[in-house]
Amino acid sequence: MSIDLHAPDCTPSAPPPAGPADILRVRALSAHATTGRLSLGPITRPCALGRGGITRMKREGDGATPAGIFLLKTVYFRPDRLPRPRSRLPVVPLSPEMGWCDDPVHPRYNRMVTRPFAASHEEMWREDGLYDIVVVLDCNLAPAVRGRGSAIFFHLARPGLTPTEGCVALPRADMLKVLGTCGPATRMIID
Repeated sequence: MSIDLHAPDCTPSAPPPAGPADILRVRALSAHATTGRLSLGPITRPCALGRGGITRMKREGDGATPAGIFLLKTVYFRPDRLPRPRSRLPVVPLSPEMGWCDDPVHPRYNRMVTRPFAASHEEMWREDGLYDIVVVLDCNLAPAVRGRGSAIFFHLARPGLTPTEGCVALPRADMLKVLGTCGPATRMIID
C-alpha cells in the first residue's frame, strides 16, 4: 500500500518519521466506518473517527476525518480535571477563554483564538470532557486554506466510541498511554 504524502489536506512540514515507533497509524475498520484501529509500535487500540468516515478531499463541515500524514503539534489539557499529561510533545494547559476559529472567511481560520470571539469558533474549554486532552494535528495549518477543514484534533472519545466531527478520538486511559510515547518525530498517518 502506498501513502500519499501530499494528500490535498496536508503537506508534511517535517521529514518522515525516524522509525516505526514514531508512526501513529489510524485505519478505518471498513470503507465508510466511523471507528478504526490506532497503532503505535506494540500499542493497538480502537478509536473513533469522523461521522463521514475518512476522506482525501476534506471540506469544512463534512464530518469526515482527513486522510494524510500529520505532525502532532501541541497537547492541550484541562488542568482542573487532570494532571499534566506525560509526553515529549509541548503540553499547554487550557483556559476558559481559548477557542478555535472554524469560520472559513475569517483571517484566523483554523487557529487558536481568544474568546469572546465574534466569528464562528469552537470552545476549547468544553463541559463534555472531549477536550480534557486535545492534540492539534497539522492539518490545513500552514497555510490554512479556506474551506479545507478546521479543528482537526486528536482528542478524548465519547463513551462507545461514537463518531467525531472529523477528528480521531481515544478513551482517556488509551490517550494517556499513547501520549506517553509521542514526541516531536511522531506522525499520525490516517488511511
